Amino acid sequence: MGADPRRDSRRGALKASALLGCSGVLLAGCASMPDSGDIHAVKASQRADSQVRVYAVPPRKGASPIEVVTGFLEAMTSDDTDFAIARTYLMPETSKKWRPDAGTTVLSAAPGYGQAITGGRENPGVDYPLLGTQIATVDPQHAYQAVTPTPYSRTIHLSLQTGPEGKEWRIDSLPPGLVLGASDFRRNYISVNKYYFASGQASTPVADPVYIRQRLDPVTRMDPVTQSVKALLDGPTNWLKPVVESPFPTGTTLKKGTKSLAFDDRNALKVPLNEKASNVGRLQCSRMAAQILFTLKDLTSTRVEQVELQRADGSQLCVVNSSQAEGYARDHVSGQSTYQYFVDSKNQLALLSGAAKDISEPENVLGPFGNGRLQMSLVGVARDERTAAAVSKDYSSLYVSSLMADSELGQPLVRSHGDSPANRLSAPSWDGRNDLWVADRDPRHPALMRLARGAGTPQNVKIIPGLDGARIEAVRVSADGVRIALLLTKDGRTTLKIGRVERHGPTANPVVSVAELRPAAPQMETVTAVSWAGPSRLVVVGKESGGVQQVRYMQTDGSSSDTSVLPGLNRVKAVAASDDESRPLVAYSEDDGIVKLPPGANWQTLVKKGSSPVYPG
Repeated sequence: MGADPRRDSRRGALKASALLGCSGVLLAGCASMPDSGDIHAVKASQRADSQVRVYAVPPRKGASPIEVVTGFLEAMTSDDTDFAIARTYLMPETSKKWRPDAGTTVLSAAPGYGQAITGGRENPGVDYPLLGTQIATVDPQHAYQAVTPTPYSRTIHLSLQTGPEGKEWRIDSLPPGLVLGASDFRRNYISVNKYYFASGQASTPVADPVYIRQRLDPVTRMDPVTQSVKALLDGPTNWLKPVVESPFPTGTTLKKGTKSLAFDDRNALKVPLNEKASNVGRLQCSRMAAQILFTLKDLTSTRVEQVELQRADGSQLCVVNSSQAEGYARDHVSGQSTYQYFVDSKNQLALLSGAAKDISEPENVLGPFGNGRLQMSLVGVARDERTAAAVSKDYSSLYVSSLMADSELGQPLVRSHGDSPANRLSAPSWDGRNDLWVADRDPRHPALMRLARGAGTPQNVKIIPGLDGARIEAVRVSADGVRIALLLTKDGRTTLKIGRVERHGPTANPVVSVAELRPAAPQMETVTAVSWAGPSRLVVVGKESGGVQQVRYMQTDGSSSDTSVLPGLNRVKAVAASDDESRPLVAYSEDDGIVKLPPGANWQTLVKKGSSPVYPG
């Protein structure tokens, strides 16, 4: 077929620091291209380099239909204001109706195009199938949701437009929103955690991850800081909305015309709001400012020290600094764990100092979990590190005991009657409200249970909608208590899903359910272990179809980066991470025992014989 014109098209990707001349560089829509043939990909950036910029160019005079298609697809990856160049490939009426902010379809690679289909009298023009593998969607709220890789097929239709200089091919029908390959999506967008408060829990911030443009948004012309604040004011995403609340009054927006929020020389940020917020009280205003501080915490290269909220007339509503904002985040949500815990070779609970540089002698905890009165298999430590829950060696019984003093071993709070260890209790998990969660894997009586404050009669938790025959293998609840990670097995495959924890009724004795499970690692064929690793991040052990086992970080929305795969480790059965990202990752490998992965280092052996490593939670 000769030279691939799509390679020339990608030459529109230029370093922002070195804008090259037009000669031989900006050739999108300029080369001679075939009107038919096999499926081809529109070549995308090979890596998610945020410094790479794509500069779109309009179609040349007399451009063929395929040149128009490839030029338009290329222009969708640019930062052009309101996608003005991309619109030059569209019919005028189509341009008016096209909304790039209506959502984004993310494909595993840049979209390919199939053989042209020429219409007849009833459908004049040319159809080009857009083909690929869809891996995610991004809705108008900027919420990313990974999906099981699925064949993607849509159609772009072109017609001849008659103008002053003759007839030109233009697009008059196309898929809604943007269609981007994964590398172009990562080059243009970054993940940001918006923060709201758990319903009824004024001091429990909850992360709500969204994706915003890395540079100016082509539609709003807002910089990333302003985009993030606007997204926060727009309210929580639909999935999280039922379990969180925001102190911002309904209808609060940035003051009309605000396109940029600038920091002063003290790293303080002034945020002008519209009249909806002008009459809020000081306490409410302080919580509003704290939300903004939490949201911007990891976005900028310099720490945001202070936020000043302003009324519509420019007067000051309140000022909150970063230290004051921390008063709205309880310690257990901030991940202030002191120790790492594991089950030692004697089936007792032992701990390792999380801060020690040379960890060589683990210590057994106080009480029946550490003195041999209970032979255990699995363990979960409460976030205050005063209490723990342990599953007996045969996986049939769940016990709770203090870690602060020696005491007698009480009666089990939960019993399973499964016919084998694999069909009995899962590892226990504590949420930030100090509630204890565990699953009974007995196929005859499966159940997800919650024990309020780690005591009393277990409450069966209903999952809405149901599990459709899947069995819960593992349970991990987030620090904020409003999200739960479940490993579910069906037809020999174990998958990872995230559910929303809803509470209804009296605060002291609510009815708790898990709603709207969604996939968190759909590209993995099977998942072996999972742990929370921050406000919206998980560490997952699993493998993709035809691949080898890997340990990687993933967002709760199912997104990940090329750098999220961690150094190789064989036969991993359990993994534990702290909400404090400075703490090392800990894992249990059948080959290497209990190992840790400090930031920027390789795996190191902590204990040769042991299992069930956990951080509090």
